[in-house]
Formats: sequence, C-alpha cells, structure tokens
Amino acid sequence: MTRATLLVLSFSPIVADARVLKQVELFKDRYDVTTCGFGPAPAGVVDHVEVPAGLSATDVDGRLITARWYSRAYWSTSAVAWARRSLRGRRFDVVLANDVEAVPVAVGLAPTYGVHADLHEYAPAQHDENAAWKKRIAPYKAWICRRYVTRAASVTTVADGIAAEYRRVFGVEPGVVTNAAPFHDLQPGAVPAPEEGPLRLVHSGVAQRKRRLDLLVDAVHATPADVTLDLFLMPNDPAHLLELRERAAADPRGRVRFHEPVAYAQLVETLNRYDVGLAVFPFVNFNIRWSLPNKLFDYVQARLGVVVGPSPEMAGRVEQWGVGVVSPDFSVESLTEVLTSLDRETVRGLKESAHARARELSAEIEVAGWERAVDALVEGGAA
Repeated sequence: MTRATLLVLSFSPIVADARVLKQVELFKDRYDVTTCGFGPAPAGVVDHVEVPAGLSATDVDGRLITARWYSRAYWSTSAVAWARRSLRGRRFDVVLANDVEAVPVAVGLAPTYGVHADLHEYAPAQHDENAAWKKRIAPYKAWICRRYVTRAASVTTVADGIAAEYRRVFGVEPGVVTNAAPFHDLQPGAVPAPEEGPLRLVHSGVAQRKRRLDLLVDAVHATPADVTLDLFLMPNDPAHLLELRERAAADPRGRVRFHEPVAYAQLVETLNRYDVGLAVFPFVNFNIRWSLPNKLFDYVQARLGVVVGPSPEMAGRVEQWGVGVVSPDFSVESLTEVLTSLDRETVRGLKESAHARARELSAEIEVAGWERAVDALVEGGAA
C-alpha cells in the first residue's frame, strides 16, 4: 500500500532544530517524509530540499513594510522565494509548516489533505519589547496569521497562554505540544551532604541580555547558602557573555562557573550531575511571559529540582508536578531568599518527584498531539 506523503517545512537548520527533529522522528516510519529547510537532510527522510545558506525568510524589504505591501514583502524574502520556486509542481498529501513564515508557502502548495501549522511562539509579539519592531513588523506578522494561518487545517503551538492568544486574536484553535525532551532512563543523582560539598545549581541556554542571567549570578553571590552555579551558555551575544563572566568574577568565592555549551544529545546526561536547574526569566516580552521552555523539560529528564520565577506556564506546572520552587517575583532579593531556603532534604524530594514524572513529561508522550492532528488529516482525506 502506498504511504501518504508528508512535507516538513521549516526555515531553520533542521538537524539542529530539536522540535522539528521530533516531528521527523515521529513520522518517518509512518509516511514518506520530505524535509525542506537549511542544512543537510535529517536521518530517515525520503528526500530533502536544502535551502541555500545565506538566504532568510525574514529579510523583508523595509520599503514594502512601510507601504504595508505585505504580500510582496513576504513573497520576495529570499528563502521564501527560493522555496516557492524549488517546491513548485511537487505534490504532497500533507504539509507540516513550522512557524508562521512557512505557512504561506505550505498553503500555496495546496497539499491534498491540508496544512498543519506548528507555531513555535506567538509571532505578532516575537520582539514586542522593541518599539520599532512592534510598530513596523508586528502588523506584518499579524497579516500572515490572518491571511494564511487561518487557512491551515489544524494548528499546534508550544504553550496554553500562546494558544489562547492565537484563539483570541485570530479565531484558530491550536492544540498544545510542549517542547518536552525525549525520555532518558536515568536515576536522580545523590544530593551531597553539607560536609560533602555545596548544592550544585545549573542553567543551560543562550547568552542573551533579555534573559537577565545577571539575576542568577547576583543571587548566588548574595545567598549565604552553600551553593555553586554552573552556566552552559550558547554565545549568542558574546559581549553580554563577557559581561556575565566579569560579573561572576567579582565574587572572590568563585561560585559561578562557565562551561562551553554541550551538544543537545549529551545535555540531559550532563545536567544529571547537578541538583537544581534554574529557569527564571523576567517578562520582557509576551513570549517570555508565556514561555514553557525546553530547559524545564531537560531539567525534569535530568532528575533535577527546579527553581522558576512567577511565569504563569512554568509556575503552574512546577507546582502541579511537585518538582520545584517558585520565586514570588523576579528580584534578586526574592531569588536569593529561595536559594537560601533550599535545604538538602527538600531538594532530594524535588529530584524524586522529577524522576516520578519523567515518563509522562517526555517528548514521546507529548508528540501525540502532532500524531493526532496529521493522522486526522490523512485519514479524513483518504476516507
């Protein structure tokens, strides 16, 4: 029996995009999967259409944006124009489009059973902390959503708050597929006794100024508790990373340490050596307010306790799962109090709770949301 054909379209380097790779892994044994994106082909696909390096789906012509000629602005972006030409004439049963920039291309391909849109953030507020972006680009992103995302047969996104905003503004009904990490068959590491050493705190992520990692550094400096903080940071902003290093060096006790970033395949096992993962992000924009980041799930798979700020998605889940502590606000003082209050027995309990929840909070469970959506299109169209 001929298998249905699925195009996974993403203007990202697919082999380095954890969310898109989970889609490929989920569907490669069910459908004939073709991918289109930057970089080499991921394993298991029948074909790959590689977007040339140096192109972009966001290099819009500012003059067209100013004139609000959004259709011309979109279709003239270099990666979009190239993908449109390269995919013209190819037939697919379903297209799984990642992020709003991919959705118009997917809709234009007119797949037999429809388009599923997976939206990794709330696009019209992607950089809404920037007044110029909010004035010029946000309306363009909203236009894509109104014109094309509403034409997708089904939609998923990463968190309930983001789904609610798409529903409120555009009338679509997204399901939620979180950025859960794959299940890791690990045991919680032993929490050291006070005489054996400090509690080992860790944060993994990107060095971006808007993430306010300086709060973590300052709280570790301020707490009288016996703790260390290890940072595994991608150098997205080298100048800011240097500032963080200099800030950490101001503590003569040397309790904040920096490491080279770890490949994602090794990240959870690396984190398993620690006791508590930190994920504290002040609300600098809409998407950060409603974020449910992959690092939270990485920490659970690593069997760590978790400290988060009062971000509604993270705080509610951390309390529901019993895996961590919520700081009442994003001040250094409150975060310092939380770190100071962490006793060893509490941390052991949080790590055991993470262990108990690891299977149900894994990607293997979460990806069922994509499976249901795409299967429904294929089965409904083939009926």
